[in-house]
Amino acid sequence: MELWANSVSDSHDFVSEKDFDYYRAVLPKYLLDVNLYGLVDNNNKLKAFIGVSNDKIELLFVHPKQTRKGYGKFLVNYAINELKIKKVDVNEQNINALRFYEKMGFKIANRSELDGEGLPYPILYLELSSPGRP
Repeated sequence: MELWANSVSDSHDFVSEKDFDYYRAVLPKYLLDVNLYGLVDNNNKLKAFIGVSNDKIELLFVHPKQTRKGYGKFLVNYAINELKIKKVDVNEQNINALRFYEKMGFKIANRSELDGEGLPYPILYLELSSPGRP
C-alpha cells in the first residue's frame, strides 16, 4: 500500500485528494483479483510490482525513488513473454505511462471518458502490436 501511495502521489497529480482516498480504500479488493509479481532489493524492500489478470496488465507501480532503473520494463517484459499479456489500460492524463507503454510496443486501441470506477479520468485501452501490424 505504501509503494502504491507513493507512486500514485508522484505520477497521478491529476487525481483529486478525495478520489485518491477512494482508490486507496478499494485497492485491497483489486489486489485480490490479480496475480501479483514484485521486485525487491537485498533488504526485501519492495521496489516495484505488477498485477496481471488473463491477458492484461491491471496495474504497475514503481516506487518514485526507483524509477528509470528498468524495473517497470523488466516487469512488463516478464508479463509479455512469460504471462502472454496483450493489453493494458492507462489514464490519458498519465503521459509518462502512455509513452512508456508505447515504447514497450503497445498501441492505443480505444478510449473511454470515464475510468472503471465511473470517475472522470479518461482511460486509453492499449494493445500490444503484433509483428507486421501497423
